[in-house]
Amino acid sequence: MKTCLKFYIDGAWVEPAQSSSKPLDVLNPATEQPIGQIMLGTAADVDKAVAAAKKAFPAFSNSSREDRLALLDKIVAAYEARIDEMAEVITQEMGAPAWLSKAAQAPMGVAHFKTTQAILKNYTFESMQGTTQIRKEPVGVCGFITPWNWPVNQIACKVAPALAAGCTMVLKPSEISPLSGYLFAEILDAAGVPAGVFNLINGDGPTVGAAMSAHPDIDMMSFTGSTRAGIEVAKASAASVKRVAQELGGKSANIILDDADLNQAVAGGVSSCFMNSGQSCNAPTRMFVPEARHEEAVKIAVSAAAEAKVGDPTAADTKLGPVVSETQYDKIQKLIQMGVDEGAELACGGTGKPDGLNAGYYVKPTIFANVRNDMTIAREEIFGPVLSILPYKDEAEAVAMANDTPYGLSGYVSGGDAERARKVAEQLRTGNVHINGAGMDVLAPFGGYKQSGNGREWGEHGLEEFLEVKAMLGYQAAE
Repeated sequence: MKTCLKFYIDGAWVEPAQSSSKPLDVLNPATEQPIGQIMLGTAADVDKAVAAAKKAFPAFSNSSREDRLALLDKIVAAYEARIDEMAEVITQEMGAPAWLSKAAQAPMGVAHFKTTQAILKNYTFESMQGTTQIRKEPVGVCGFITPWNWPVNQIACKVAPALAAGCTMVLKPSEISPLSGYLFAEILDAAGVPAGVFNLINGDGPTVGAAMSAHPDIDMMSFTGSTRAGIEVAKASAASVKRVAQELGGKSANIILDDADLNQAVAGGVSSCFMNSGQSCNAPTRMFVPEARHEEAVKIAVSAAAEAKVGDPTAADTKLGPVVSETQYDKIQKLIQMGVDEGAELACGGTGKPDGLNAGYYVKPTIFANVRNDMTIAREEIFGPVLSILPYKDEAEAVAMANDTPYGLSGYVSGGDAERARKVAEQLRTGNVHINGAGMDVLAPFGGYKQSGNGREWGEHGLEEFLEVKAMLGYQAAE
């Protein structure tokens, strides 16, 4: 049991501001047993943390590029010293299989810091436009609210560029997977981040998240989570006209063209959809296949799903661990049942837990065939290992159905003719598109259209989210 009952404010671990603060058990979703405990903060803790960040801002915002590069270097070293521990914590708190935590969940923290270092080395903060100097300056005190599904990835992709820009910050990690955030704060403390530059408070959204969003001394809120919660952050932020960056939900389309290698494209799509137990906002959860090859595609998908072994996330042969919580499990079960009730063809999986897994929030890998785009399972973000296969008549219909969604985070296109696949990708109203199985690119901007959010994270675009633009007219006399 790891007790994390203090907050990291102004360079020190401190007790909650109010004695009425309540502890919360952190559960291992594989066992449903407590593995840690945190304190739930209050608005008073937010006030204290924001005051520390505000006090630290003048000095840190004026620190040199070299100083910030050196700081990032120390953070990378401190992180790498505890990366195995980070992977173990993530597996315990949110159920990611150990191989995934070691290969991606924990390493993404280092990747974002190293990428930010490389960008900062050569980034142009000042330029001349005639007699006017254009300056890019840190936006100020930032509030970060991060999710449970890729916990340290989403922390690092905000904190790293904010530090590089010269901002100070207050972080509220998800109360469902807070132990990785606590460890992250320990890493930054060990790296010598100046007091007040980085602060951490645990708490829930309605209390701490709302207080951060409404706080007049926070200049920017960066939120990753559900569209529903993102709307609340934006509303609370509106009164102080602060900048709001949001990475929200998704219902990403995976268009498999008629000239694609069907076996490769379908099996790859199933694997991508089920990765992290389907708990990724950019998961390709709607697979569009040519009508004439629908049945063939379903057979391939079912075969691929059979290879997705569900079980103990610490076991070497486990492909899918549990979903993160009982609330999430119940939501997924309800949506699977709605798919059945609305007439989708249940190709495999379904409601209930996999055989032999009575404890833990395990979900059967589920595939629906002959799904219509107006069905609930094709409209709502399920956030579990559930794939909908939708047949289409022609390319134009596939694109139209792919875009017929309130979301626009990611998209996927597979085809034998690369130029044709690119043309289809250009038509998708999404923040990014993966062509022919392309993986992630940490230098590429990540973010969405429509109700998937606004703003971009990762790479140079991620750094620029934390910069204001100032024009200094008459800076240089005209010749």
